[in-house]
Order: sequence, then structure tokens, then C-alpha cells
Amino acid sequence: MAHRLALFAAALWWGSLTAIGFMAVPLLFTHLPMPALAGNVAGRLFSAEAWMAMGCGVALLLALKSKTAPGHALSAKTTIILVALGLLMALLGEFAVAPRIVARDNLRLWHSVGTVMYVVQWLCAAAVLWRLGRPDR
Repeated sequence: MAHRLALFAAALWWGSLTAIGFMAVPLLFTHLPMPALAGNVAGRLFSAEAWMAMGCGVALLLALKSKTAPGHALSAKTTIILVALGLLMALLGEFAVAPRIVARDNLRLWHSVGTVMYVVQWLCAAAVLWRLGRPDR
């Protein structure tokens, strides 16, 4: 049961990151008449995504902690590190980067930092999903 919960949380995390960051937000900037309006809506979507990531990350950590077997300790440790790194990116994005973007403080820099952190989080979520989806588990 813990493995299914972890797999579901990883799929939800990666899927929501993909849908928001690579589909919804680009469509906002393509179809809304004003970039400022698109940016405002995108900021709300990214904030909701950060909270989703935090919830999925906590669920993953709890599920992974409960299923760590001696033979899979190294594999589980690596997966836990990936989850923790992804969670760190979500937390820093929401509480360190986003407020600077909203304040319009050096927008080019903070958008770049936020983008890199989002991609790192996406890669972590993808790696976790890939690891949990292996047939040998």
C-alpha cells in the first residue's frame, strides 16, 4: 500500500509540474491580451503548484520511510534525497523567489533563478517517478 501511495504522489507531483510549467503558463502568455495579466495568473498557478509539491513530497517521504527494507536501503536513500531536493526547490521558489518576482525586484535575475529551480524540481520529480515505477519494486 505504501508503494502505491508513493507512486501516486510521485505521478501527481511530476504531472502537475508538467501541466502547469510546460502547458498552462505558456498558453496564458500566448492567449491573454496583457502580459501582466498572464503573469499574475501564472504566479497563482505556480503558488498552487508549490503547495501541491509540498503535499506530494511529504506523502512521498512518509511512504518511503515506512517501506525501507534493508536490501533497498541505498536505493531508498537516493530516492529520499531526490524528494528532499525537489521539496527544497518548491519551498525556496515559493518563499524566496516568488516574493522577489512579485515585488518586481530584478525581474530578469529572479525569473531565471525561479526557472532553473522549477526545472530542477521537475527533474527530481521525474527521477522519483522513474525509480518508483521500476518493475523490480
